Amino acid sequence: MKPIWIVDDDQSIRFVLEKALMREQFAVRSFAHARDVLAALETDEPQVLVSDIRMPGLSGIDLLTRVKARLPGLPVIIMTAYSDLDSAVSAFQGGAFEYLPKPFDLPKAVELIRRAVEESLREEVSDTASAPAPEMLGQAPAMQDVFRAIGRLSQSNVTVLITGESGTGKELVAHALHRHSPRGDQGNKGPFVAINTAAIPKDLLESELFGHERGAFTGAQTMRRGRFEQADGGTLFLDEIGDMPFDLQTRLLRVLSDGQFYRVGGHQPLKANVRVIAATHQNLEQRVKEGAFREDLYHRLNVIRLRLPALRERREDIPMLTRLFLAKSARELGVDAKRITDAALQRLQAFDFPGNVRQLENICHWLTVMAPAQVVEPKDLPPELQPADPAIALAASTADGDAARAPAAAAGAAVPAEPALPPPGGNGAGPAALEGAWLGDLEREARRRLHSGETDVWEALTRQFEGRLIHAALEITHGRRIEAAQRLGIGRNTITRKIQELDLDK
Repeated sequence: MKPIWIVDDDQSIRFVLEKALMREQFAVRSFAHARDVLAALETDEPQVLVSDIRMPGLSGIDLLTRVKARLPGLPVIIMTAYSDLDSAVSAFQGGAFEYLPKPFDLPKAVELIRRAVEESLREEVSDTASAPAPEMLGQAPAMQDVFRAIGRLSQSNVTVLITGESGTGKELVAHALHRHSPRGDQGNKGPFVAINTAAIPKDLLESELFGHERGAFTGAQTMRRGRFEQADGGTLFLDEIGDMPFDLQTRLLRVLSDGQFYRVGGHQPLKANVRVIAATHQNLEQRVKEGAFREDLYHRLNVIRLRLPALRERREDIPMLTRLFLAKSARELGVDAKRITDAALQRLQAFDFPGNVRQLENICHWLTVMAPAQVVEPKDLPPELQPADPAIALAASTADGDAARAPAAAAGAAVPAEPALPPPGGNGAGPAALEGAWLGDLEREARRRLHSGETDVWEALTRQFEGRLIHAALEITHGRRIEAAQRLGIGRNTITRKIQELDLDK
């Protein structure tokens, strides 16, 4: 392995780092001036360069620029006693591996240099960042079923309903269905027009879909073509169709039935040569039962149904998606693609991703910008992926409980005991045993259902689990949904949707 080069005009800094690195069996070479480093690069090169930022003559930032021009893959750590914003920004814009403010903790500095060495020893990314991104990725059986369905529908113009949680990629599938259809790249290359029916106010949605004539309403100064006309000869993607107002559902059904529509304020029927693909995260069958969605429209849309799995149902796809999104973010930002360790990938695979693929993509973008090193480790992941410290949590809960009991005890009041959950066998046990008890019960119930031949075990147990969690949170917060959502760590829209899906309102 090549030596680590240290450049600093402060002899004491060079001495301390040299001794610390030599104790860790690293070869070290020191320089007092940046010009000496540039001269040495004519005949040699380091494994890692550690440089001060302010030195007589050539500064550390200037040295960084010249070194990166010659050795773009070399990790460079910039040190400075002047911990200001401009220095940090200049260092990272110049491609620094990390920014190390003085005075630094020596073991942490050595650990940072070790990470830089590991980075430099890794194989370079093989054209990942420059390779064209695939249309869609997925090795999981559920995604393979989606790919097969897209293939079978490639020669068809049939209406398709795409269902799945928010962030699962419903619009990507709609794009793929269009692109591989006779209306897309395989045919006349008609347009793909998308509209989110939940994002447009009710009084504007009709005009957005069908257009309007001049003078049809106040502010209609000119005739305007709607999305159906814009999508003529191509595909119209109606996202979040479950949120479409009931009266507009009637107009949409008419277009799907006879292929004709009228602009708002118009009297001349227009022909719609459009393939409709709809998508929703809602349970349309339940919406029909509630009277919020027309049953005849539901059957008209539900000709072919594609269900996209949640990311937690296809965890085996997380590593390849992570690498894809890291490469994509790097291309967008014009930087080298980050690499990710197996340990960090395992942490990602263990996460449930309530925001699904969209959330994973956002995390990868965050890592590209914020991760300190070129190789992402578990500690570099964002806060929501960091494990809570069980010892701290237990201590906090104990302290809270003691604090709550103290006033009552001081006043001579009886303090009710918290209900205990006895583990199998009836003996008292701590939190770890209790956790093992309910997890054991869950596994036994899953095995019983699986042995009995049930095919919806995942959904049935997940519904029960989510229902109990939400019920408990609402009971503790006296029905306050926003507070319950905060305590559960989910969004208020999520808890509202789950309450509806799980019939918890009744």
